[in-house]
Amino acid sequence: MDEPLKNFSAVEDFAGFINFTDDTWTQDGRETINFIIRCVIPSVYILIITIGLLGNITLVKIFITTSAMRSVPNIFISSLAVGDLLLLVTCVPVDAFRYFFDEWIFGTIACKLIPVIQLTSVGVSVFTLTALSADRYKAIVNPMDIQTSSAVFWTCVKAVSIWVVSVILAVPEAIFSQVVSLPHKNITLTACVPYPLSNEMHPKIHSVMIYLVYFLIPLGIISIYYYHIARTLIKSAHDMPGEISEHSKRQMETRKRLAKIVLVFVGLFALCWFPNHVLYMYRSFNYRHIDSSLSHLVITLLARVLSFSSSCVNPFALYLLSESFRRHFNSQLTCRRRRYQERNTSYLQSTSAIRMTSIKKSTVVNGHGNRPQGVTL
Repeated sequence: MDEPLKNFSAVEDFAGFINFTDDTWTQDGRETINFIIRCVIPSVYILIITIGLLGNITLVKIFITTSAMRSVPNIFISSLAVGDLLLLVTCVPVDAFRYFFDEWIFGTIACKLIPVIQLTSVGVSVFTLTALSADRYKAIVNPMDIQTSSAVFWTCVKAVSIWVVSVILAVPEAIFSQVVSLPHKNITLTACVPYPLSNEMHPKIHSVMIYLVYFLIPLGIISIYYYHIARTLIKSAHDMPGEISEHSKRQMETRKRLAKIVLVFVGLFALCWFPNHVLYMYRSFNYRHIDSSLSHLVITLLARVLSFSSSCVNPFALYLLSESFRRHFNSQLTCRRRRYQERNTSYLQSTSAIRMTSIKKSTVVNGHGNRPQGVTL
C-alpha cells in the first residue's frame, strides 16, 4: 500500500469520528460524543432538508405560477432555488447517513456523482449571485438602459449557461474521486476521497482552486459591483432634484430594495461557506496528519451544518425583505389550509349524509317490519 495511505486524514470524514475518542476520552465522553454525532447532527440535517424543501419549492412555485413575479431578478433567484433543491435531495441525505456508518457505503458511482452534484450546486449559487449583482449594477448605475421585451429570454439563457458552466467545472470531481481502502488501527476502512492519494500537490492545488473559483474571485467581483452601486446611490441622494416624480422615486426604491436582497443573499452565502473552505484547505495542506482535537471536531460539524444551511436560508431572507413575495407566500399557505378545510368539510358532509340516510332507512325498516320497495341499502 502506498505511503500516503498510512496517515491519510480522510478517516476524519467518517461519520463516527472514532479516532477522536479512542485514547483521550473516558467511556462517558465517548458515549456523549457518539450520541451527538449519531443522533443530534442527523436530526439537524433532517430539519435543514424539511425547511429547505418547503421554502425553495414554494419559492419556485410562486415564480412559475405568478406572471407578475417573472422578472429578470426572480428568474435568477428561481435558478438559485433549484440549485439548492438539488443539494438538499442528494448531498445532504448522503452526508446525514454517513453519521451512522464508520465508512463509505454508497459505492463508486455515488463517490463520483455526489461531489459533482455538490460542486455544481455551489457553482450555480455563487455564479448566479454574481449575475444578480451585475443585473442590480446595470439597473442602478445605468438606469437609462431600457429593458427590452427579450430581457426575460436572455436572462433564461444566462441562467441555463450558468448551469452548463457549473456542471463542466465539476466534471473533474468525477474523474479524480475514488473509493479506497485505508488502514485504521487493526482494521481496513473504505473511504471516498476527492483526489489521488499518491500526489501530494493535488489536494493543495484542488483546495486552493476551489476557494478561488467558488468563493474569493466571485465575491471580489460582487464587491466591485456593490461598491459602484453604493457610490451611485449616495450620489443620487445628494443630486436628486426636489420635484422628482413619484414614479421615479418608487422605481429607485424598488431597485434599492432588490439590491439589498441580493446583498443579503451574498452575505449569507459567504457566511455559510467560508468555514467549510477554510477547513478544507487546512486538511488539504495537512492531509498526512489526523487532527483529533475537540476544537477540530466541533469546527468540522459546524462547518458542515452551516454549509448545508445555505440551501434553506434564501427563502426566509426573501420572505423578510420582499413584501410581494411574503404576500404570495402567505397566500400559498392560505390556499393549502383552505383546501385542507374544504376536504375535511366535504368529508364530514358526506359522512353526515350517509349516516342520515342509514337512520332513515333503519326507521323505515323498523316501522314496517320489512324492507319497502324502491329503497336500496
